[in-house]
Amino acid sequence: MTISAPAWLSGRRGNQALPSRVLDSIRVQQERSEILVSAVQLLITLFFFGLYHAAPMAEGRLQDIYLFAEVELTDGILGIYAILTVLRLALALRHMLRDWMLYASTLLDMVLLMAVIWSFHLTYGQPPGFYLKIPTFAFVFMFIALRALRFEARFVVFAGVMAVLGWFVLVAFASGVSEAWDYGVGRPPGCEVHPCRTHNFIQYMRTDFLLYGAEVERMAAIAVVTLILALAISRARRLLIRAATEQIAARDLSRFLDPEVAERIRRSEMVIAPGEGELRDAAILTTDLRGFTQLSMAMEPDAVMRLLQEYQGRVCPAILSAGGSIDKFLGDGILSSFGAARPGATYAADALRAADAVLASVAAWNAEREAAGQPPVRVGLAIASGRVIFGAVGDGDRLEYTVIGDAVNLAAKLEKHTKAEGVRALVDAATYDLAVSQGYAAPASGERRAHRAVGGVAAPLDLVILAA
Repeated sequence: MTISAPAWLSGRRGNQALPSRVLDSIRVQQERSEILVSAVQLLITLFFFGLYHAAPMAEGRLQDIYLFAEVELTDGILGIYAILTVLRLALALRHMLRDWMLYASTLLDMVLLMAVIWSFHLTYGQPPGFYLKIPTFAFVFMFIALRALRFEARFVVFAGVMAVLGWFVLVAFASGVSEAWDYGVGRPPGCEVHPCRTHNFIQYMRTDFLLYGAEVERMAAIAVVTLILALAISRARRLLIRAATEQIAARDLSRFLDPEVAERIRRSEMVIAPGEGELRDAAILTTDLRGFTQLSMAMEPDAVMRLLQEYQGRVCPAILSAGGSIDKFLGDGILSSFGAARPGATYAADALRAADAVLASVAAWNAEREAAGQPPVRVGLAIASGRVIFGAVGDGDRLEYTVIGDAVNLAAKLEKHTKAEGVRALVDAATYDLAVSQGYAAPASGERRAHRAVGGVAAPLDLVILAA
């Protein structure tokens, strides 16, 4: 029978059901965490190296312990740790750290820390029970906490288990060292029979006697802190997975929404509900790919979609760069607004600038198509302005932000009317004059056509031709 770790401990619950791009996002976060862990470890090493040499030495040292020739034990351990930490950081930056390396790194942390703690009784010529009372023990919790930065409970638990085992070994050594051990200063009074154990707390605190209950308490504290951190990390990992999933979903959904609308939804303090709208002074720009129906009938489906994609890829950036918002795609038609999703004082001028940019982009596209031996495409567009309603419509489960109003209807009718006028782009004169007053640089070629009958519009309109 195979025994596996609990899902909360392994951190892999539900991973198999997650899309690969979500797993990739989590992996990227973990790799960044390992870079952070390595950087923190290096800073800690440098800090303690400087502190060790800058601070006055504690009195009572009887001898220096050397790791090897001319290298004092603490310096040697800090040096080795710094070198290995730099190597670890280099591997983290290259995204080459593997799980076994992380386990080995955690084990090394605890081994080196316990070695430093163990060396204190030699440095000060005291019985081994001496090192069980030094404050360096507190660094155990720092090394355990470092593993929490990765959002995987298994590494926290491993660090905690290694810390408990390491301290157990130190306690066992202090308890079971042979009577032949030379302490340099003799045995403490009352400790003629080894090991030096006591049940008196005052004696424990004032001497090097061992109080097993106190050491069990230390190990229990390590275990409890480890468990709490592991549970917290398990919950944090679930939140990380949810956040990564929702971030990717939001990024994907934002491709179906205008950026301004997506930002509005993100910042909304209340649930978006249908039937709620706001009045806006806005300009509406509609564009249409002429002859698309006939083209699509003579083309393969993939070719039709590629043509649409290329057309929209040319038109949409021009609209967005001028401050417009894409309201919707209507087959080969594009409905966009200015001043609705994001209110502004130059909405009409922005719409006409967008129209100029669209026409220039289509002209460049046709030049490329001609060079490639492809027929040119024709695009018609029209602009109207006025008071519109901007809000969400739908049945509650399926919503859409849109603009509604006479300006929207007029823009659609004017776009159809471009065919009757035999032009590519036009705007009603009122919108054109408003755009000029808002800073639009009117071209000298702008032709006015007065009292034009537009289908579906009761009264004749004065029009301005933007492109013949």
